[in-house]
Amino acid sequence: MLSPMALVEQWRAIERDLPQGWDGARLRLTVENDANCDRAAALLGPANAGRHGKVISFSAARRGVGSSADLVRRLLARIDRERIEARLELVRVDEAEAAAAAAPQSVAGDWDALSAELPADWSDVYAELELRSTDHLERAALLLAPVNPARVPDRTAFRFRVARRFGYGASAEMARRCFERLDEENIRGRVRVLRALSDTKPVYTQGPVWYVGGRAV
Repeated sequence: MLSPMALVEQWRAIERDLPQGWDGARLRLTVENDANCDRAAALLGPANAGRHGKVISFSAARRGVGSSADLVRRLLARIDRERIEARLELVRVDEAEAAAAAAPQSVAGDWDALSAELPADWSDVYAELELRSTDHLERAALLLAPVNPARVPDRTAFRFRVARRFGYGASAEMARRCFERLDEENIRGRVRVLRALSDTKPVYTQGPVWYVGGRAV
């Protein structure tokens, strides 16, 4: 049988309680049965979900960058159809009106906030920085060079890897320093964590590899 409240209904209940001016919502799905965790994470893959144990984290966006509320609803419906029992919780909500009234966002500060949400034993991150203006693409690419950024086609965004201890990707300290350089030149943007792994222990390799759109990153 399905859980007492299907995930689609849980999401609808969360949506009803979101403030009128909500812009983005950070969500956490806790899977009841360990055996279903891999399948639930795979079904949420299009939402750029990150998994830590039985907990799967992802975001919904009302507009712009991120998974739409409709996409989130469809993905949760797939999990319901496979009778995977889980609990959906709202972790954080971003309000568009509040963001517009706030001071320009610090890229380094954004990274700090995201880092605080990662599991304590995180080891590898695949992240994205979306710039507010195309005017800054070339300069941002230069300032971000130490993290080896890859341009996202048709968007004002770069993707890169961060390794906490060793392996592929820049160190967390180097990534933050690059973000500070962007802030110093008033280049604004928003950082998102697309994939995250915890406590990886590579053997005869420099670290894990993710496949996005059929390509290794």
